[in-house]
Amino acid sequence: MFDAQIRPCIDRLFSPAGHWLAGLGVTPNQVTVTGAVFGCSAVGCVAFQLFDLAFWFTVLNRLADGLDGAVARASRSTDFGGYLDIVCDFVFYSAIPFAFAVAQPENALAAAFLIFSFMGTASSFLAFAIFAEKHHISTEIRGKKAFYYLGGLTEGAETTLLLLAVLIWPSYFIYMVCGFGLLCWVTTLIRIYLAYSEFSN
Repeated sequence: MFDAQIRPCIDRLFSPAGHWLAGLGVTPNQVTVTGAVFGCSAVGCVAFQLFDLAFWFTVLNRLADGLDGAVARASRSTDFGGYLDIVCDFVFYSAIPFAFAVAQPENALAAAFLIFSFMGTASSFLAFAIFAEKHHISTEIRGKKAFYYLGGLTEGAETTLLLLAVLIWPSYFIYMVCGFGLLCWVTTLIRIYLAYSEFSN
């Protein structure tokens, strides 16, 4: 919901660092993989209920997620880089609730519901991108991307805020993820309607 509004600010913020890293010979994929390592570290910390440490690893993961695009724009972007970025994002998003289920079994049902809800948003997002490419539909409202980014109530910014929130207030995990999961399904239904409007003819 907020990605389009904050994207210009993010691009301006990360652009100098992206040019600097590109000048050092750092590749976008190296930044993406480094971010994935931070993400795995966050997941491990959550599993052992080290929520404060997991918070900072999550921050580093999200910073790397913004920085890899800046490095790509300053050097050379590839289709594989865009592919790797989105795969790492989706795996990380679902890994945090899974780690909460590992840490505290009473969270398992809520965690499963959130991961189930992520399947709705992920599939509606990626399926739309496939057919947008087929119909030559493009947009850069969320910045220059490897493929079409369809919006919704629960985009990257909102998901990041959720993950940070549950790490700050882990005792409220069940309430926050169930509410967010419902918003994910609203997003999924909206995307299905948009796809019907765009591709049914």
